Amino acid sequence: MRQDIIEIQNALSEKIIGKAHQLKLAITCLLANGHLLIEDLPGMGKTTLSHALSQVFGLQYSRIQFTSDLLPSDMLGVNIFHSGETDTNKQFSFRHGPIFNQVVLADELNRASPKAQSALLEAMEERQVSVDGVTHALPSPFFVIATQNPSYQSGTYPLPESQLDRFFMRISLGYPAWEAEKAMLLQQDGNAPLNQILNEQDLTNMQRQVSAVHTSDAIIHYILRLVSESRESNDYPNPLSPRASRALLQGAKAWAYVSGKDYVTPEDVQAVFIAITAHRLSLSSHQLSHSQQSGLFDGDKLSQKLLDSVDPLAA
Repeated sequence: MRQDIIEIQNALSEKIIGKAHQLKLAITCLLANGHLLIEDLPGMGKTTLSHALSQVFGLQYSRIQFTSDLLPSDMLGVNIFHSGETDTNKQFSFRHGPIFNQVVLADELNRASPKAQSALLEAMEERQVSVDGVTHALPSPFFVIATQNPSYQSGTYPLPESQLDRFFMRISLGYPAWEAEKAMLLQQDGNAPLNQILNEQDLTNMQRQVSAVHTSDAIIHYILRLVSESRESNDYPNPLSPRASRALLQGAKAWAYVSGKDYVTPEDVQAVFIAITAHRLSLSSHQLSHSQQSGLFDGDKLSQKLLDSVDPLAA
């Protein structure tokens, strides 16, 4: 499987040039069975990344454009009444919404109303949706990639901290370097689809193998010291939750697996730490001044400060 991971990274790098670290984080998030939040300016390749991931893994893909008038039923689906000549033909049937796919791009999530946001996040957490009292299971694997405009832009509804906490990782692609953007401009077939490398069964097997990656007590204690420091210090107004500590453990396992190892080291925890914790530690919009909100990742400095404050070799 290691060679397959390298092949996937190389294929994705043909689409998203010069962003190897972010691509590795996205693959890590998928193998850890989490959901990914991408916060960035428009036109940075967020949609391209989500579509490319679905292609290389051979997964069913759908895109939902979140707008202020989006209703939960537009996303989840709706019961439709069929009338016939006889009573036996008069019945309701459920028409599945676009969320019933294996990779779902929730584009510009924070432009939708809190009601629509909550409907998506419930599906992410429960891996099922309920419509008119009937529960419908979502496909497996189920991977949501949500994109979010910076909160200082007009027409956005900031995600509450409790909902941000449900995203496994948050990343930003950012502007490409000069040479990377030049290579992108010179591409002749930039819109060509990628070839399928793996299938959903391969992905499921990889996710099982990630869970089996060895983690020593020293690594677990390192993670516990990190989350405890966030709770005990007054420097972090939004301490890390137990969900965050579980994400750190699973993320470190997945990063180690993608790196070709069957055990976790402190460097694996550090590699995923900011992506997993920055959006959890970041201050809410009402805690920030407008000038502070203008930064895409106000939680990055808090995450780095927390990471630097804990010695991985301490007993």
